[in-house]
Amino acid sequence: MKQSVLTRYRAMAYVTGVLLILLTLGVIAKYVLDISGAAGFTTAVGIAHGWLYVVYLVFAFDLGTKAKWPMGKLAWVLLAGTIPTAAFFVERKVAAEVAPLIEAPEAVGV
Repeated sequence: MKQSVLTRYRAMAYVTGVLLILLTLGVIAKYVLDISGAAGFTTAVGIAHGWLYVVYLVFAFDLGTKAKWPMGKLAWVLLAGTIPTAAFFVERKVAAEVAPLIEAPEAVGV
């Protein structure tokens, strides 16, 4: 497996995790604290998270199939982008497990 497969998964895990935390804070600001302007923020972050979560799903699925994960583990990794802060913890664990599967870069002829 190439390093790029893990790198793009990790990047999308962080982006998805940050957006989900922002979305959670926006929902709290909108419905609990009744802050003006929170509705627009929540809408914008919600749309961004929704589209980027789809990209996260593609990259996580690609990583999972190349790492030959069982369906249960793959499902957990895919769902991590829907639980606030879970993406960060799952990303750490996945990176540690997948790191030994990364191929060494090919030597460039000198």
